[in-house]
Amino acid sequence: MARRARPALDPPRFERGSSCGPAPGDSLGAMLATEATDLIRDLLAATASADGDVTAAIDGLGVERTARVLVEEVVFRARLGDTGVRAGEAVSVVLALAHRGRELATTVCVGPGGIEVRDGHTPGTAPPPAVIAQDLVEVARALYGPRELVTAATRAIRWPGHRFVVPSPDREVPPPFYYWVVQRVVQVLDRRGAADLGELAVRCGTDKWGALHQYTPHYERHFAPLREHRLTILEIGIGGYEDPRRGGTSLHMWKHFFPRALVHGIDIADKSPLDGPRLSTTVADQSKPEELLEFAERHGPFDIVIDDGSHVSSHVISTFHTLFPHLRPTGLYVIEDLHTAYWPEVFHGDDTDLGDPRFTVGFLKTLVDGLHHEEFLRPGARAPLPTDTQVIGLHLYPNVAVVEKGSNAAGSPVADMLRAARATRS
Repeated sequence: MARRARPALDPPRFERGSSCGPAPGDSLGAMLATEATDLIRDLLAATASADGDVTAAIDGLGVERTARVLVEEVVFRARLGDTGVRAGEAVSVVLALAHRGRELATTVCVGPGGIEVRDGHTPGTAPPPAVIAQDLVEVARALYGPRELVTAATRAIRWPGHRFVVPSPDREVPPPFYYWVVQRVVQVLDRRGAADLGELAVRCGTDKWGALHQYTPHYERHFAPLREHRLTILEIGIGGYEDPRRGGTSLHMWKHFFPRALVHGIDIADKSPLDGPRLSTTVADQSKPEELLEFAERHGPFDIVIDDGSHVSSHVISTFHTLFPHLRPTGLYVIEDLHTAYWPEVFHGDDTDLGDPRFTVGFLKTLVDGLHHEEFLRPGARAPLPTDTQVIGLHLYPNVAVVEKGSNAAGSPVADMLRAARATRS
């Protein structure tokens, strides 16, 4: 059956085999992704509190455009690609979003080849789909507003007739994954059943948890309290080498884990085919601070910065100095793969002077002194650094560091007393 063409924002797509993000070649184009992200940014603002006029925002953004973006978000978060559907099997669910007496329907088909999104109630689908109907404003709040405002007051699930759902001697009940697909969509709309970072890392295919690294338990400790917040996240290093359609696995992990975040990635290679709603990539060279600064001034401030770039100490340190000022006052700055600071091969590291501040680990040790900058008794014991008053926590784990930004200027009464006593004796 021929499909009705959609407007330009979000054409129907077929997502092959991915449970975490769009497969290579199937994501929205860069311009369309930017347009969708701008729309989401407006929805994030409108749904930020109970007082926001979400109805007016949707009217201004366009009802059909908003509905398409919300469906895209639901499909992404539901991770429907991991259904375990067998060859020859397929199920569908219809999302019917209502606004001002009008219903906008989209059929999501889940089969062994992936996910297909079509406009309208697609006829002739076997087995017949269940319909999840809900108010468009309520869905927008459920996806982008604070968790405490999530409600299902307008939701109704319309199941197929008894001829399909009631078993008989010559007919089995619907396959388990039929209900599984519906339940996964409902979980997304209820903002529950969220996977932890370890599970998402495996599903998305990133190496942040597995044989190479064990980062996700540490990230969970620091990031979980922020999970439901509106955030801007930047990761340096997208992966996939020079292939524009490879990489981005950790960007999709962050997009899943932080449902209200805008996620940015920087790489020296063009990765724009990976762009999608709430996720954008930019070509920039980490070794050139001016390029990072231009990016930060355009897209910052950031709540979380993750440096998974070149791992060359000079690049890591200059990147920290460039981007830390563009981190929000309570933000987190992460440096991955610290072990490369010890390796001369490939990464130009060194293990002869373990305190050398020219290398990443030695540089982090200078931040430890900065944490205690108000405790030094001897004048001139150490040259002050701009970060002394801006770093309030430094968490080190095997091969990864998390730096907490905040005000570190509470004073030290005991150190003041000891300094005064020294001055009196002299």
